[in-house]
Amino acid sequence: MIGQVTFTSELACINCDRTYTMDAVRYLCDCGGLLEVRHNEAAIVSRSPSEWQGLFESRYRSSVHPYSSGVWGKKEWVLPGISESNVVTLGEGATPMLPVPRLAAELGVRDIRVKQCGVSHTGSFKDLGMTVLVSHVVHLRSLGVPIRAVACASTGDTSAALAAYAASAGIPTVVFLPAGKISNAQLSQPVSNGSVVLSLDTDFDGCMEIVKAVTADQSIYLANSMNPLRIEGQKTISIEICQQLGWDLPDWLVIPGGNLGNVSALAAGLDLLKLSGITRKSPRILLAQSANANPMYLSYQNDFKFQSVPAKTTLASAIQIGNPVSFPRAVRALQAYNGVVDQATEQELSDAAARADRHGLFNDPHTGVALAAMMKQIEKGTIKRDESVVVISTAHGLKFQEFKSGYHAGALPGVQGKHRNEIIRLPADVSAVKKALDAALV
Repeated sequence: MIGQVTFTSELACINCDRTYTMDAVRYLCDCGGLLEVRHNEAAIVSRSPSEWQGLFESRYRSSVHPYSSGVWGKKEWVLPGISESNVVTLGEGATPMLPVPRLAAELGVRDIRVKQCGVSHTGSFKDLGMTVLVSHVVHLRSLGVPIRAVACASTGDTSAALAAYAASAGIPTVVFLPAGKISNAQLSQPVSNGSVVLSLDTDFDGCMEIVKAVTADQSIYLANSMNPLRIEGQKTISIEICQQLGWDLPDWLVIPGGNLGNVSALAAGLDLLKLSGITRKSPRILLAQSANANPMYLSYQNDFKFQSVPAKTTLASAIQIGNPVSFPRAVRALQAYNGVVDQATEQELSDAAARADRHGLFNDPHTGVALAAMMKQIEKGTIKRDESVVVISTAHGLKFQEFKSGYHAGALPGVQGKHRNEIIRLPADVSAVKKALDAALV
């Protein structure tokens, strides 16, 4: 509370504007529309931009619970009604944003930075949303709401985040995974954290249909991005980027998209930055999809008329989704921020990830999709030479060792790596080593 103004929030339908209390266990409006969390705007504007900046700066990387989290350092803008004792954090957020000036010079733009959201407890940006969702479940249970477990469908990263945060809170979890479609590292995470792991003979969209049916019984709580609580944590990416740029924003934000909650969250954060008066700048958003799972790209080409697709196998497995549940939210976000949608082939995403790795990064395939889309839009002239770009890296490359090693070994199906760096096998002989070094260090 500031003066007589109270920080509050409610659930609201993006279609009909009907509202519900935050303590209601629901994911859709009665009209079938998606819900969002809406905050008391009067409370946000009651504090000046400089006051907000000072507050957020004072909490950044704090050792005081819950502000050790980059998400909960923005608590008034995220989930103001929750008790700090119910907050479950694993130190998420406050992640690095790395400049890559040589890559920017190669591509012919003023500035490129990569926001490393995968530098997080479970290795992906999904931690940002899951800290909020699981904390909210703890809050609901403290009110006597009979939630016995939390469940999600996942292509890997969501299940890892849910399993870790719920395990920390002592809440049982159930995860539905498409059999054979996630990396070994991703599979091991929910298993290690004690989840009930169900591997189904279907794709993500099939898993999503089953988890929606299972969670119709409100004793099992839905943790997918259809749930607006996830968006609340993920939107802090925008706020954190602004803070790390000295309370400014780039000309472009580039993000990979699968179920499309991420681009919706990006816009939600930008909306609050403008509402608060911290910035009036409206960066354009470039949403990147795999060409093998591209429903938003196809819809964008057709005036946003929704077109689901059968998602084909892609190296960017976390966005191998053909029927994204957050499509309406994403359309609204792209329209509000003059958005562009592009796609990347398996060859393009693999080469883009490897090329950027030569600048000190270690990119997962989904970041490769974003980088490839950015490179294509620079080549087309949509992203101009005097503009700045921030690319959202959604997961850590260490979760995708098969992708990284397979590229450089020439073992990725259908991919001829332009930036391969093969391991040189030699006898333990000084002359052979010197000869190899003379050839390599030219």
